Amino acid sequence: MVHAGWREVMAADEVEGIAFPVITCYPTHAPERLRSLGPYSISAAWDAAPAGARLPLAMLSHGSGSSPLVNRDLALALARAGFVVGMPLHPGDNRDDRSLQHTTQNLQQRPRHLQAAIDAVLGDPALFPGGRPVGVALVGHSLGAYTALALAGGNPRTLPQVWPDGPTEAVPVTHDSRVSALVLLAPAVAWFHAPGALADVHLPVLMLAGEQDAVTPAQHHADLVARQLPRPDLLDYRTVAGAGHFSFLSVFPPAMQTPHFAPAQDPPGFDRAAFQAQLAEEIVRFLCGAQLMDRASAPSSPEVALKKG
Repeated sequence: MVHAGWREVMAADEVEGIAFPVITCYPTHAPERLRSLGPYSISAAWDAAPAGARLPLAMLSHGSGSSPLVNRDLALALARAGFVVGMPLHPGDNRDDRSLQHTTQNLQQRPRHLQAAIDAVLGDPALFPGGRPVGVALVGHSLGAYTALALAGGNPRTLPQVWPDGPTEAVPVTHDSRVSALVLLAPAVAWFHAPGALADVHLPVLMLAGEQDAVTPAQHHADLVARQLPRPDLLDYRTVAGAGHFSFLSVFPPAMQTPHFAPAQDPPGFDRAAFQAQLAEEIVRFLCGAQLMDRASAPSSPEVALKKG
């Protein structure tokens, strides 16, 4: 039986001269143990030896002001399905440090930090002895989706500040040719508004938007990506019935499920716990189709409650 391992590596931003942690989850045959990390109880094989040789890599980029731990269920599920998963804590734009939030500098640095996190995970000899994965997928929620698109070849611009057709400036970002597939969840991507902003993104893309998302409504974000991508035949765009912006995150502990904590809230009637399992299965199926892993290793399950966008 394949379990989920859990360990941490450090990534370095040589431009800024800083280091930041990257949580990694990966397949292992070691038994899992329940452990508390802050308010979360997580079942994993802590610092266990990885199982498998050349594995696919999936990098998860969290939303603005958030944490890798809000994607823990998805990361663990992907690890049990045979992926190595890397989850960086974005410097200056996380739960404990929001100094770069809502800045152009953050838009510029996030893709570079994600690239540095890829380097750190691939540089771990225990996870990738040869330094080469089967493929690299980027999974991003909210501003994490912006981060993924930018690193995969997108060319963002700042948003007009005074009037809708006002001046904008190009945001210089890092591109990485190692990326082979994208998963965009409730994307916050308005910075790709300029014609041709995504002309260089020729990759398989799974994009899921929440039907009840009031934070990044699909008509202003996901629909923009659908219009801008040059290869509509490579895009699988779906709407998750009844889902809100935060429905793609792991279920929060009961003590955190308060009316004033928006990330723990869902539209009435939406079952986040059930959706989390379906979400992981849908992503695994998509990545199998993108040839990041053997189709035979994908779990079988009921269809996710999705409809074409």
